[in-house]
Amino acid sequence: MEDYRKLADEVAADITAGRLRPGDRLPPQRDFARRRGIAGSTAARVYAELTRRGLTVGEVGRGTFVRASSRRPGTALAEPSGTRIDLELNYPVIPEQVRLLGDGIRPLLRPDVLEASMRPVGAAGTPHAREAVADLLARAGWRPDPARLLFAGNGRQAIAAVIAALVPPGARLGVEELTYPVVKTIAARLGVALVPLPIDEAGLVPEAVEAAARKAPLRAVYLQPTLHNPLSLTMPVERRAELAAVLARLDVPAVEDGVWSFLRDELPPLAAVAPERTILVDSLSKRLAPGLTVGFAVVPEAVAPKVTAALHSGGSAPPRFALEAAARLAGDGVVEALSRGKRRDAEARQEIVTRHLGEFAVRGDPRSYYCWWELPPPWRADTFVAAAARHGIAVTPAAAFAVGDNRTPNAVRLGLASPPAATLARALATLAGLARSSPDDLPAE
Repeated sequence: MEDYRKLADEVAADITAGRLRPGDRLPPQRDFARRRGIAGSTAARVYAELTRRGLTVGEVGRGTFVRASSRRPGTALAEPSGTRIDLELNYPVIPEQVRLLGDGIRPLLRPDVLEASMRPVGAAGTPHAREAVADLLARAGWRPDPARLLFAGNGRQAIAAVIAALVPPGARLGVEELTYPVVKTIAARLGVALVPLPIDEAGLVPEAVEAAARKAPLRAVYLQPTLHNPLSLTMPVERRAELAAVLARLDVPAVEDGVWSFLRDELPPLAAVAPERTILVDSLSKRLAPGLTVGFAVVPEAVAPKVTAALHSGGSAPPRFALEAAARLAGDGVVEALSRGKRRDAEARQEIVTRHLGEFAVRGDPRSYYCWWELPPPWRADTFVAAAARHGIAVTPAAAFAVGDNRTPNAVRLGLASPPAATLARALATLAGLARSSPDDLPAE
């Protein structure tokens, strides 16, 4: 009776040692039984045991394959670090995602198609990809000109290339006073000075842009008009028009980050209101997955050569396979199907937030994958982050988003996308309990 477990141990050792790699197909059970000199029923037990351990996965009609990674034990809030709940990174995954992506890219694995997709491609991509992504970005009656699309390996590369093209070292880039942390890193690398611009309930304040430009020239403004990260604000149409008018008077271009806009696609982008001076940057990392992404930018003709040169000099041209996959997944409706599923998932997670944190000052759009929590006294953000970490929960302090010497809000951002819903609920319940207590109640280190 124990023989099948010993055989399973041997196969497991091959997987652990790397002799069998993720994606490798195990031999059919009949062949395995013949090679090992065992009964077919014993081989079936071996394969079932490997699956039970989370080392393999069976696919009907195709066989048994080594999993990409072994299953990790479920996160328990009582456990110390090593099984932390990540409310920092924010990559949404829904149950049907892997199946839809697998079905969508399977035609690309045909040898002739795969050979073509291994060839290099430039920042301009391919005509098919430009048309597919233009359809993907279309919303509220607006569709970008496919000829104005450029591609990068991911959204961060697209943002970096656009900023490098617009803002020379030492010059000033206006940003919302709370902004995407990666932009701070990009600016530091490029030697660009960030100018914090006030925001209100409607987003970036147009008069603040004008006031900052009067003090010293702004070479560009970076902003997130839809589902601003971290505040989840969405700029109404009227504010977008006001901002476009100010940018026109100042002759200042805008870099519009639309990475989360697929969750709220009922509004036109700023690029639709001010197409001649707005560069829209986006990617597929949130719509699809970070491991299968392409960054893209809708670029006005006047600055296209500079952005293209920045993409090429930075080595940021997209991998052709990822570009072909993106075009196929967009054209086949997979991206839209995943987007719809993630909208529903985001709404469900915001309901979990309301259930557990409703008594606190928490800001979040019902369609957003994050929320902003202004902590109750006497908690400070740094102390709360440390206390959460002791419970195995990672959250992001406001300081990560703050620009300049302005007073940093006493707040944290909670990313809702990464953990399973049940784990998220347990984590939020734990954080709520922390917030109701006092830092003085924490045990000494």
